[in-house]
Amino acid sequence: MALRIRQAGADDRDAVAALLDRAFQEDPVSSWVFPDPAHRRAVHGKFLGVFVDVALAEGWVDLAEDGSAAALWLRVPAGDPEGGAEEDDVPALMRRTADPDNERCELVGRLTGAVHPTGEEHAYLLMIAVAPGRQGRGLGTELIGPVLERCDREGLPAYLEASSARSRGLYERLGFAFTGTAVQLPDGPQMWPMWRKPRG
Repeated sequence: MALRIRQAGADDRDAVAALLDRAFQEDPVSSWVFPDPAHRRAVHGKFLGVFVDVALAEGWVDLAEDGSAAALWLRVPAGDPEGGAEEDDVPALMRRTADPDNERCELVGRLTGAVHPTGEEHAYLLMIAVAPGRQGRGLGTELIGPVLERCDREGLPAYLEASSARSRGLYERLGFAFTGTAVQLPDGPQMWPMWRKPRG
C-alpha cells in the first residue's frame, strides 16, 4: 500500500517533534551533541523541536498520515541560507532552547551552515525521520519521492546532510552526490553534505 502523505500543520508540531526524538535517539550526531544517554532523553526532543518550528514557519513538513514518518523541508533562495539576522540565528536558538550550557547544540548548526551551498535556489531536506519500528522498509524514500519529482519538474536542485554512512548510501541511490567537503564534528562523527541535480 502506498504511503499516504499530508502536509503537517501547527497542531502536529508536538507529534512530529516526538517522532524525530524517537528516530534520532541513537543517531551518531545526536549522540555526539548529547553524549550522556539520560541527558539526551531529557533534552533531545526540545533540540529537535526547533527544527520542526523552523520548517513549519519557513518551509513545510510532509507527514505520513499514520504518523510513521516525517520530512522537514525548506526552500532556500540563492544567497546566505542563514539569513544573517540575529532573530534568525537558528544554531543559537537550538542551544538556548534545549541545553544552554552545551556548546555542541550550537556548534553542529554553525559547522553545517558554513558549508551550506549558497549559489542556487534549492530544496533543503532539513531532517527526515521514520519511527524506529518502521525503519528499513522504504518509507523515507516514499516520503521524499514526490518532492524530488517536483524538483525535477521545476529544475530545482536539492540538498541535505547525511548523518551516517548508511543514510549517505540511501541518498546516493536517490541521485544525491557528496559535495566533497565533509563536516567533521570535533572528536565526533562526520556528516556528508549532499547535492542533487534535477533530473530530466
